[in-house]
Amino acid sequence: MKDKIDIQNLTDTRKITIDKVGVKNVQYPIIVEDRADRIQNTIANLDIFVELPHQYRGTHMSRFLEVLNHFHTETLINSLPEFLQELRTALKADAAYVKLTFPYFIKKVAPVSKIKSLMNYQCVFESSLRDEYCLKIGVEVPITTLCPCSKEISDFGAHSQRSYVFVSVRYQEFIWLEEIIDLVEAAASSEVYSLLKRVDEKFVTEKAYQNPAFVEDVVREITLKLQNDSRITWFRVESENLESIHNHNAFASVERNKR
Repeated sequence: MKDKIDIQNLTDTRKITIDKVGVKNVQYPIIVEDRADRIQNTIANLDIFVELPHQYRGTHMSRFLEVLNHFHTETLINSLPEFLQELRTALKADAAYVKLTFPYFIKKVAPVSKIKSLMNYQCVFESSLRDEYCLKIGVEVPITTLCPCSKEISDFGAHSQRSYVFVSVRYQEFIWLEEIIDLVEAAASSEVYSLLKRVDEKFVTEKAYQNPAFVEDVVREITLKLQNDSRITWFRVESENLESIHNHNAFASVERNKR
């Protein structure tokens, strides 16, 4: 019987290191720390990569899942440094990366009726390990913004729109996802809720009208708070308005390294 050659381990002579190679969109159950209920179970999409040295033709894709399954009974987010180190060892790589994208649910209370409902936020954790471990946590927060210019020039009414703010941070002391969400919603013309009664709709509509904000205003208000938070060492803020009367979106962003 002919010996089987491990094609992936053959030497590649093109001398090109591949920055990231691996698997994407792996669905996996994870546990996230929850400020209100201690823990929350959710499902994440994982992108897992390593650096491929120039001398190797290919990587061993199955090993990514083998390493992941070693952490099946663990709280994966708390074990990311160990997970990435095991990836580097198993795949003989100098660098390893993982990105987790998952829905996170918070119980929100309507402003007037006080009816409770669950609101979901899309969260992203990105971590890497080369010379040192690095972790960024991020959350996308839907908000309402009302145009200050529209309010100023109109005899009645003003256009408002759904907006999405994405905040990503690195920190030296723990920060809750809920803290980031609270910070973003405080900079909005109004929060967004999953369930509102008529009295609530009146409240949020009038609140937005009384608190107009450009996309630039939102980004600047959030930046001020993040700059003054000593726990945070780096951050990026992105805000995008899905314009209701224009055939384009409005966008603004700020990135700062505080070290």
